[in-house]
Amino acid sequence: MKIYLASPFFDDNELENVKKAEQILMSRGYEVFSPRLNEVRNEENINSPAWSKETFSNDKQHIDWADVVVMLYYGGYSDSGTAWECGYAFGTNTPVLVVHLGEDSNLMIHEGCHSNISMDELSSYDFNSMPRAPYTGKMF
Repeated sequence: MKIYLASPFFDDNELENVKKAEQILMSRGYEVFSPRLNEVRNEENINSPAWSKETFSNDKQHIDWADVVVMLYYGGYSDSGTAWECGYAFGTNTPVLVVHLGEDSNLMIHEGCHSNISMDELSSYDFNSMPRAPYTGKMF
């Protein structure tokens, strides 16, 4: 099973959660692509147009490679890059598993995914049978 882990990692809370998800998925024997662990590094051109294009291409290539996308979602409008990854995966018929870490959910996220779970459930989710779990929390 090849998993693309979509998540922001811009503050301490996001960084802690993405590291936890990486550890959970890798310890279960899955092949995981996490943009955090695979950032395009070019110190001379960081945040340049070339770096931007290379980062986008690398991430898109790995969404195409993945059997499933696991999205860490903080609710509301969250991170636009992570939302784009989720939407692109949906558009290419790659199942998206949303790990809800916030207090609410935008309907475009939870309706556009295969299943909705918590971080605790990520440790035991059956990626072979991919059971569906609808979102039941506060939504907009």
